Amino acid sequence: MTQPIKVDIWSDVACPWCYIGKRKLENAITVFTQQLGSVPIEVEYHSFLLNPDMPVDYEGSQTDYLAEHKGMPRDQVVQMTERLAGIAASVGLKYDMQHMHMTNTVLAHQLLQYAKTQGKQAEMKERIMSAHFVEALHVGRVDVLAKLAAQVGLDSAEVTRVLQAAEFLPQFEADLEQARAYGISGVPFFVIDSKYAVSGAQNPDVFVNAFNQVLAERSL
Repeated sequence: MTQPIKVDIWSDVACPWCYIGKRKLENAITVFTQQLGSVPIEVEYHSFLLNPDMPVDYEGSQTDYLAEHKGMPRDQVVQMTERLAGIAASVGLKYDMQHMHMTNTVLAHQLLQYAKTQGKQAEMKERIMSAHFVEALHVGRVDVLAKLAAQVGLDSAEVTRVLQAAEFLPQFEADLEQARAYGISGVPFFVIDSKYAVSGAQNPDVFVNAFNQVLAERSL
């Protein structure tokens, strides 16, 4: 079997560009697979925390947060949000920015670490991000995360126990440490085949070119 091309992705489930970047990568994989179906792409997600000080139950909207805590003018935030929603729509994502819950994502990351051990990380990542950005659910709460986990085939009672016991906190912290070692300061951040770094929600052709470069080097 052909050796897969590994894509390691550092992202935060509350990062709107990370969801957009996820879709663009998936589009790239589809294009690449149509060209060279014999070369599998293996994707693994890693934790990154954009707002460590964010409370679980933030009282306010994203506009409030960016205006109050980041010092951005409200009219600028509104324009940025509208532009972002338009870019999301271009890749098939209907963001509900008005009702989205700003929340701490440490528990969501721990769930993703647990889901990885159960072979369900990809499904769990998609479900959490859809819940947060499209459905405006509160993904900072154990009860909500347990329900989402059940929807991808995980045991909700076990998820509740794991999250309450913080069993996967060390794995979460290890990802943050690796991000610091790589010098990652923003997400999404993609490491392709442990060689090439792609920063930001780049267009699919950027990823396809990187995949082809990996194959070209392997054939030397």
